[in-house]
Amino acid sequence: MWAGSDFEFHSPLLIGDTLERTSTIADVKEKSGRTGSLIFVKVRHEIRRNGESAVALTEHHNIVYRAAPSPDDVTPPPQLAPATSAWSRAIKADDVLLFRYSALTFNGHRIHYDRKYVTEVEGYPGLIVHGPLIATLLMDLLRRQMPQVVVSAFEFKAVRPTFDINPFSVHGEPSADGKTVRLWGRDHEGYLTMDATATLA
Repeated sequence: MWAGSDFEFHSPLLIGDTLERTSTIADVKEKSGRTGSLIFVKVRHEIRRNGESAVALTEHHNIVYRAAPSPDDVTPPPQLAPATSAWSRAIKADDVLLFRYSALTFNGHRIHYDRKYVTEVEGYPGLIVHGPLIATLLMDLLRRQMPQVVVSAFEFKAVRPTFDINPFSVHGEPSADGKTVRLWGRDHEGYLTMDATATLA
């Protein structure tokens, strides 16, 4: 399962650039949780542009491996999202959006576009909205509200799954000092689904 990511933007990536990505496993840890053994893998991606030796973008991709859930698993209690925000946008994900995002990101996992599979085999109530899609929508909210700013870093963590059967929303709140923006996703019940921070240059 994807759990979260963090990005550092060192220099702009421009349309028309030739990009090269180098990926390495940065860390592997085993932990024991409520549902048994968990394996945490951190993958470091470095993006270079136009044959340059300097890294333009660094990403750490956090992945969790676990056994298939059992009926006896204890689900952690949900966390309420902040009740108010400076910015918000309502989102209704549908089959087309999720399929197109899967294609765009080369994500073949059927939980995002095969309703029969996700409900009958995986046992979820609907299609799962990609965590990175929600992160993309959070960054888009920041861009819509503050188009002039430059983001130097962005980190986000999945807190709770989001399903396409109900609308959800994305929210933002700039810090008092103007150096960061807290961004988050909230489901139709008011629970936090993703927590993120953008650092402004």
